[in-house]
Amino acid sequence: MTSSIQTRLTEMENRNSLFETQLRQVEMPICNAFLDNGAVVPASFHETDTVLKGPDQARTDAAFPKSAQKSGNVVLEAVSGKSRPTAKRIAVLFSGGPAAGGHNVLVGIQKIIGQDNTLLGIRKGPKGLLEGQLFEIKADDLAAIENLGGFDYLGSDRTKIKTPEQFELVKKTVRQFKLDGIIVIGGDDSNTNAAVLAEYLYDEGCVVVGVPKTIDGDLQVGELLPISFGFDTATKVYAELVGNILQDTPSSRKYWHFIKLMGRSASHVALEVALQTRPAVTLISEEVDAKQWSLNDIVEHIAAVVARRAAKGISYGVVLVPEGLIEFIPEFRVLISELNDVLAEYEQDLAPLSLSQKKNFVETKLNQGSAQLLASLPDSIKDMLLLDRDSHGNLQVSQVPTESLLVEMIGIKLSEMKNHPARYFGAGKLAFSEAEMATFNQFKFATNNHFFGYEGRCGAPTLFDAAYTLNLGLIAGSLALSGKTGYMAALRDLDQGGRPLAIPLTGLINVEKRHGVDEMVIKKALVDIDSPAFQYFAQRRSDWANDDLFVSPGPRQLWGPTAAQLPFMVVLNQGYDSLEFSIR
Repeated sequence: MTSSIQTRLTEMENRNSLFETQLRQVEMPICNAFLDNGAVVPASFHETDTVLKGPDQARTDAAFPKSAQKSGNVVLEAVSGKSRPTAKRIAVLFSGGPAAGGHNVLVGIQKIIGQDNTLLGIRKGPKGLLEGQLFEIKADDLAAIENLGGFDYLGSDRTKIKTPEQFELVKKTVRQFKLDGIIVIGGDDSNTNAAVLAEYLYDEGCVVVGVPKTIDGDLQVGELLPISFGFDTATKVYAELVGNILQDTPSSRKYWHFIKLMGRSASHVALEVALQTRPAVTLISEEVDAKQWSLNDIVEHIAAVVARRAAKGISYGVVLVPEGLIEFIPEFRVLISELNDVLAEYEQDLAPLSLSQKKNFVETKLNQGSAQLLASLPDSIKDMLLLDRDSHGNLQVSQVPTESLLVEMIGIKLSEMKNHPARYFGAGKLAFSEAEMATFNQFKFATNNHFFGYEGRCGAPTLFDAAYTLNLGLIAGSLALSGKTGYMAALRDLDQGGRPLAIPLTGLINVEKRHGVDEMVIKKALVDIDSPAFQYFAQRRSDWANDDLFVSPGPRQLWGPTAAQLPFMVVLNQGYDSLEFSIR
């Protein structure tokens, strides 16, 4: 016999947990530009005084003559008062890795589209656009996923649309489904693709609009776009996990935890998690690059912190390592650049070779210094450095066990410090008393490694991400209905109600080398070491290293004392007076 409890538990399946059921009922705030007596309506757009100009703007304008001339690279602001057109057919897709809040972008778009227009979902991301995998989305269809995490309603992939054959397939899909617009929800590379599609489809009368998505936080445009969606949720998830580990370290009193955090190239995730938790050591890739720290410099820095804490009887700690660190270490940057060129130039030669044969072949094509560095590395690191690049020409840094390399080298360095104290202790060096030296010599360097990545991408969005994405969807839908092509939705002044904007994608394009050739792409926003957020971190980190000053921020909240809390990095960099967001 089935008990009432068993029945209740069964009813909770398929995303109907108590939490998920309650979450669907939470009403998100909406910017005034999209409200008319309580009803959600499209906004219109007027030009601001802000014009975006990149360092390669002349080349960009030449490459995007139609969309760049149309927009003039002028930022637009959304204002209330546009009537809703009818019979428009707008398609939407997810591109790249998932980020919490994506489903609410769909909800926002659907609210703006209304019943007199058609919203089409594209399955499997850009690949589905090429294959014509479109289906109609009804308002009722989205009720089940409102405020929930994941990208599963549509799915996503990392296909980059760049060949003439692919563009023709897109055009075929546009004509087959009579599309008036396509909304691309993605990161910097995906929005670059949106800019290219906007230019290509200009004469088809199909507008293309971008929405800024990435947990990496590297799609930012100063005050115009303080952060991409998904960053807040991911960093709060990671901060909870790091806070738990920080609380464990003085409890077990025996481990150093090395935690690599997802974030691709930029270190925004590592910086935000550090601000949230205050660990003993946090590496910021952009600082490593600016100060030209070698791998040995990094190892000596961390080993010194470990030794000082050990001498005080603190035999534990946490080190945060940004995912893309290895690309910012000078000697590795040179090596990776050369490897990228070799792998691109000799792709056909390398294809039939085994991994060991590939290593030998590649070493003969590198400069002497890079060849020596590659040969000196553990096989596990070599293997990962030679992996195929992703579709955008990037090294798959998440696969490179940088944290393991650091652990190995720091262990060796600490042994050297004990065996050859004259090299490391004394005037102008580490200064330990006899008692502290004795304590350090008794210290055993025990470690645990972690990689926090996928844990943060698909969870239920924070209150901020849920509200932010709903409003980004309202902006994107309004742009599509207004025929504004080649723009990315944005929301500024997050602490003062929010100001909806449209950023011209052609004003963000730069020239970078990819796959050994120059390509036009939206430049990643890296951590600015002169920014208020980094400067505060730099001011406090020595105290965090010397003593246990860590905090546990707890889980992300949809209601409660920290529910409306913004990322600290955004608050500091934007100069907000409040830690809480406000959308109205």
